[in-house]
Amino acid sequence: MLTVATTFHFDQTISFTPEQARELLSSIPAKPGVFALCGARAEDQPYLTRTADLRRRMRRLLDPPESQSKRLNLRDKVARIEYTVTGSEFESQLVLYQAAAALLGHTEARRRLKLHTPYFLRITMANAHPRVYTTNRLSKRGLAEMYGPFPSRLAAERYSDAVLDLFKLRRCVEDLEPYPEHPGCVYGEMKKCLEPCKMACTPEQYAAESEAVKRFFDTRGESMISDLTRQRDEAAQEMEFERAASIHAQWQKVKSAVAQADWLVRPIPNLRAIIVQAAAEAAEQSEEAALFLLSGGCLSGPARLSTLGVRAVREQTSVGSSLFAQPLMLQAIPLEGEASPEDSPEERATTILASLEEKASEPGDLNLLSDHLSLLRRWYYRPEKHRAGEIFFQNADGNWPIRKILRGAARMTIGDPKPIAETNREAAKAAKTRILHEGRPDVEKTVPVVSKPE
Repeated sequence: MLTVATTFHFDQTISFTPEQARELLSSIPAKPGVFALCGARAEDQPYLTRTADLRRRMRRLLDPPESQSKRLNLRDKVARIEYTVTGSEFESQLVLYQAAAALLGHTEARRRLKLHTPYFLRITMANAHPRVYTTNRLSKRGLAEMYGPFPSRLAAERYSDAVLDLFKLRRCVEDLEPYPEHPGCVYGEMKKCLEPCKMACTPEQYAAESEAVKRFFDTRGESMISDLTRQRDEAAQEMEFERAASIHAQWQKVKSAVAQADWLVRPIPNLRAIIVQAAAEAAEQSEEAALFLLSGGCLSGPARLSTLGVRAVREQTSVGSSLFAQPLMLQAIPLEGEASPEDSPEERATTILASLEEKASEPGDLNLLSDHLSLLRRWYYRPEKHRAGEIFFQNADGNWPIRKILRGAARMTIGDPKPIAETNREAAKAAKTRILHEGRPDVEKTVPVVSKPE
């Protein structure tokens, strides 16, 4: 059965007639956005797309056709124009998906945007003999046991192999029926499996190993790293340096395995983050950023966050990591129309995040969850220099990193630091000397005299 979204609506709707085309198209902003050209009949399929310039793209489709031109022209077939101005490519992709799902259905939206479910690692804790495997099929019962998303199946398999090399969990895919005469596998011969198939371990021992693997995935390896660090320090204090070196080698192996997975990889219900993007330009202000909430793998937003009260001293340096290039928290600046002068940037950010969380809902449709995860993966796993925007994950205590989000929003609105101006020291010295020789007494007190050697 086709599921159709009904909650999406374009921000602007304009009735179109060929006679008023020039005037109507002139009123459309020349900004990035998503638009739909709809026919007079309800059964007509709309022309839906995103563009970097709404006015220019619509003029190509709706201006009078040129003679012998093969360009698509919809001038005589369009009765209504609907569009939404967007501030970033991430927002355009999300709005295009929502519009396509509302107008054409989720299946067609998925096909048009070429969305595919990302790959995850799943550990089957409900099985009598749990194992880890790679999958791109979502299951409501198994969401808490699925870790990802990964950029590809190969990346997921590499991480799985690196982690399983640290434990002795089975890697076979069969439904085990253990018996002493079972032939086993090569992993058992290499002592990389507890061999539950041969009944070489008790169910309790295998369950403990399974819990250790799940705890490793849940904590991103911290459960093992902390234990190894403690053991290594104890061995070093007891002057057992060979044992400390062996433990350190194991510690390095664990760190190498953890590095195979990006920070985004975590259980699907724990995928909670704020994505900061540039906001669509407004008529009277340009110091706002767009916030999107990632909750349980589903995206919602945007909500506009004002960066008033957050500034960056970017003229002082060209080095982006310098303290001078970082946004600074200044005194609170009241928003227009608000009477409270105590309104601070942190309070505004907290209010915006609370409103986003109120509107967010648990993913009830696995197809919708799959599509949102696909959009997230497409944006997140781009090369960093091509990925616009920033992402901030929720803290372990359940709170949001408010100040980090504010600084990220300020970077989106203020931009990169300006390069430092080059100073010609020799010319400056010459200028000071010239002023000094003009006999100005006020300069003599501040400009040192450069003595020449005899």
